[in-house]
Amino acid sequence: MRILHLVLAPRLSGAEVLAKDLAIHQQRSGERVGIASLMPQHDDFASLRAELEANAVACLFPTKVHGPPGKLWHLDRMVRRFRPDVIFAHATIPAFYARALPIAAPVVYVMHSAANDFERGLLRRVERMLSRRARAVIAVSPANVDDYVGAIGHHPLMMVIPNGVDMARFGDAAHVGRGPRQTQPTIVQIGRYTTVKNQMQTVHAFQDVAKRVPAARLLLYGVVEDAAYYQAVNERVNTLGLADRVVVGGPRSDVSSLLFDANVYAMPSRSEGHSIAFLEALASGIPVVASAIRPFAFAADFASVQLIDTDDTQAYAQALVVALSQSRAQRPLAGLTLKDTADRYLAVAQRVIQASAA
Repeated sequence: MRILHLVLAPRLSGAEVLAKDLAIHQQRSGERVGIASLMPQHDDFASLRAELEANAVACLFPTKVHGPPGKLWHLDRMVRRFRPDVIFAHATIPAFYARALPIAAPVVYVMHSAANDFERGLLRRVERMLSRRARAVIAVSPANVDDYVGAIGHHPLMMVIPNGVDMARFGDAAHVGRGPRQTQPTIVQIGRYTTVKNQMQTVHAFQDVAKRVPAARLLLYGVVEDAAYYQAVNERVNTLGLADRVVVGGPRSDVSSLLFDANVYAMPSRSEGHSIAFLEALASGIPVVASAIRPFAFAADFASVQLIDTDDTQAYAQALVVALSQSRAQRPLAGLTLKDTADRYLAVAQRVIQASAA
């Protein structure tokens, strides 16, 4: 089977990381797999591209930014070149482009968004026109299904497939020989710089943590999606006099190592789809403090996981202090491993290919 994953831009973000992991797993399982994109590769994706190419996954990325006609032209060329049997279009915009072309291969639309894309009138109208061009719709969370059905209606083949995590990369066994963890109490948050990820609130809570745990430090890393917000976070750190204790950094590809060395993972997101970053933190065993939102609810009873109202600054700070004293934990992630997810995607691929041939 020839499988093509389509993303908007190769970067260190959830949908793209999942596509990379699925591609490598499927290639190792004997399929022929490629990843295409509508936008050029971001610099932070270089190490992931090297991993893809080391596993013989074709990387079909444009070298310059195109307008809409150029994106369609590039995608058409890549599809003709790769000749996929099925296309998984990760996120709404890539799914629009894949279905706008007269592509013979069945297209599967994968909904990754943490927000409801179809609250915007233009996206809602376009999806209503293109909905039946998707042979299947995969939602990464039940909230995605609710959003789609409420705005577009029921699709003939729609299912929830939660994202999965590569357990071998995030457990202690992956770090054998690295030596002991750092001893300085460290809180880490990893995610795109955007208001929905709520890094500003972590900074506010850390101001109180810093008074109560004098040696504590905070590390913030992620893709700078909203430059103004990134700058505002930096300015607030300086205003609060925390510049010597807080790192406001860009994207990192060594997430497993960051989680291994840190003591607490903070995730005060206002909304999420089915977060890869949250799964990676759970798999690593690190104590977690996260917002009490629906996509995180499955982890409510896991050891060393606190789901709280992170907009309550005092409660958030208190939870972080408690987490700094907690031990790492083994957590049950049955059904949420990369293999679980890859097997479900493969079953969808086989189903839509058979339906197309009928």
